[in-house]
Order: sequence, then structure tokens, then C-alpha cells
Amino acid sequence: MDLSLAGDKKRPRRSSRARAPTTVGSFQHDILCIIFSLLDCFDLASCSVVCKSWSAIINNSKLLQLFYRKKWQTGLLGSSNRSKECPEESWKDYLEEMAVERHRLALQEGRIRVDHLRGHSVGGEQCRTKMGLLLTGVDDKVMRLWSLESYKCVGEYPIPDRVRLVDFDFDESKIVGLVGTRICIWRQNGIRRIFPSHEGTFQRVYACVTAILRLWSAVRMGQFVAHEGPVKCLCLSDDQLILSGSSLGDVTLSALSSGERVVKLRSQDSSGIKTLCFNPCSHQVFAGTATGYGLCWDLRMGLLWKTRVSQNSVYSMQHQRNDASTLAVGGIDGVLRLLNQSTGEVISRCILDGYLSPSSQNTLGATQRTRGRRLSEDTTIDSILRSCRPPITCLAVGMKKVITTHNSKYIRIWKFD
Repeated sequence: MDLSLAGDKKRPRRSSRARAPTTVGSFQHDILCIIFSLLDCFDLASCSVVCKSWSAIINNSKLLQLFYRKKWQTGLLGSSNRSKECPEESWKDYLEEMAVERHRLALQEGRIRVDHLRGHSVGGEQCRTKMGLLLTGVDDKVMRLWSLESYKCVGEYPIPDRVRLVDFDFDESKIVGLVGTRICIWRQNGIRRIFPSHEGTFQRVYACVTAILRLWSAVRMGQFVAHEGPVKCLCLSDDQLILSGSSLGDVTLSALSSGERVVKLRSQDSSGIKTLCFNPCSHQVFAGTATGYGLCWDLRMGLLWKTRVSQNSVYSMQHQRNDASTLAVGGIDGVLRLLNQSTGEVISRCILDGYLSPSSQNTLGATQRTRGRRLSEDTTIDSILRSCRPPITCLAVGMKKVITTHNSKYIRIWKFD
């Protein structure tokens, strides 16, 4: 009797311990510093973006900085062409540099695994990624926020009135979408606010339907003519410039405050600009055209290169933040291309390698894994089955990964190891 009672008393203690979750904030500062000191600089850089508390510990710890500087001086860290002297840049910049270098090597040389995430009941055309999260949506009128670690859906955001979602983006606290002619903001707490186009209530939102560029801001609402032809794509620079590409093939930089045209970049390709991307690190503007060309301008020097990336239209191009080496490009032929940002050289061409099982195709959130492979230089794209290269409508770039949408139920996460 006593033994059974004693056993009964132990069971609740075991179950209570099992129910208590362990979070990233459960570890003490000193314990985390010991753990971080066992990591290489690449993993340490990854840990610095997990959460704000870890970032503060890593960026502010003088002991960690001293420890890694000694590793550098003894040759245990850094690339093969590093200088013998420890870099004078800030600790945060140093970690960032190491993380970007690892990202570059993975994309250019790593093995490829492709996770297929069943994200929508019908086609998903757009995606954005930040902070280990992925936002997707368009055709089924629902945006979904996914964890890139577990592939679990962490939030659903219905589009009001079933009108067209033109564009969207997100940060830690909110999702912002351009819904028809209205701005819609979804908060993490579930509160949604809709602002008609005549209200100036959001910091920066742009809509392009004709040649008129419309701007809503916290201060005012305005509009100005950016091009002679319809505006097809937009992006924003850190220098408060609006970059817009037209159907006539030119790119215009306009001042955010006044709408005044600063400079006009000509592509000599009248087929039209389909996508734009700006890299503030290198002051370079990248554009993709309807005839398959990729172009790059340096805002300080003019046109740097023009490369025939594909025989078909380029739909999307993007790079990892603060990476000035590799550019991911996708389009109608379904081949994921990796370009050298400085020269326009195609470093690698990637496609799917394998087939999906039909067993879980109807389950939202289901995932399957296949391989990806790099094509040799002499491979003819038209000889490859379309099932291995569905058209890429949009792509986003994360650390050692590229996410693509294909106007289908699946979102594909390309992981480079």
C-alpha cells in the first residue's frame, strides 16, 4: 500500500515536469555565454537572429568578442584569403560578414534539398520571408504565415471582400497588404484595420496600375507620373528613393518626398521590366525583362551588365539582405538561377529532381522532400520535363535557402547545405 501510494505521488511530478515548456528565455545569461563560446562564428551569427535577448547577449558580450578575436588571430576563423590582423569592423558587422560568406558558399556549392509545402487550396503566387517566417498567398484569398523551422502555419489572414491582393509585406508585429485600392493592416493580436485610398495613414505604400504612381504616407497622400507607359514593378531604396520599372523597358528613380524624378535608367529592351531588386550594400539595381534579360545598374556608374538569363520572361529576382555576391532569379521556364551580382554570370541552374507522392496532396500544411540538382552548362532547358521546372512566379531568399511559388498549391523551400 505504501509503495503504491509513493508511486502515485511520483507520477504527477513527472507529468508536471513534462508539461513545463522550455523556451529560449529559460537559460541564464552565463549559461548562454558558455554555449555560444562552443559554436563556430557561422552558427553564432545564426543564433544572433533567433530573438532579441540572444542578439543582445551576443552583440554586447565583450568576453565572446575577445574569445573569437583570438580564434581569428590563431587562424581558426575566417576565409582562406583573410588578413592576419583581426578586422577592425564592429563585432556585429563581423558576424554578419561571416554569415553572408557561409550563405554564398552554400548557394554556389552546396547540396540541394527541396521541401514541398502544401500551402494553399489553390495557387499561391507571392511569398516574403523574414526572421524565420514565411508569408504566402494570393489566389485563395487567404494569406498564411508559416514557420520555416517546423512548417507549421502560425497565422491565417483572410483578405476582406474577396478583392484582389496586389502586394504585401510583414514585420514582427503586423502584415500590410494593398487590397484593391485600399491598405489593410493585420496585427498579431488579430485586429485588422482598413484604410481607403483617400486617407493618408500608413508610412509608405505604393500602387501601380497605369503610369501614375500613387503614394500613401503617414503625412500625406500623393500621386505623380513616373513613366510614359504603365508601371509594372516597384521597390524602395534606403535612401528614400522609389524605383519603378515600366512596360516600355526603363527604370526610374524618384524622390519619396516630392515625387521628382532623380534619374532614368534605360535598358534598351522595349519588352518591359517585369521585376526589380535593389541592393543598398552595393548601390546596385537589378531588373528582369519580359524577354529574359537580366540587367544591373550601379547608381554611381551606370549600366554594369546585361545578360540573357533565360529564353523566357523573368518574373522575380532577389538576394539575401546584406549579400552583395549572389542573386537568385526565377521565371516562366521554372529554372532557379543563381547569378554573380558583380558580373551577371550564371553561376548555377537548379531544378527539381524527383517526383511527389500523391498520398498527402490534399492535406494543408503537408510536406514532402525531394532533391534538387544543378544543371551542367550544356544541358538544354527544353529537354527537361515541365514537372521538374514549374514556372516560378515569385521567390524570396533566406539564409542558405530560396523559397519559390509557382501559382500552384505547393510552396517550395530550396535548402542549400
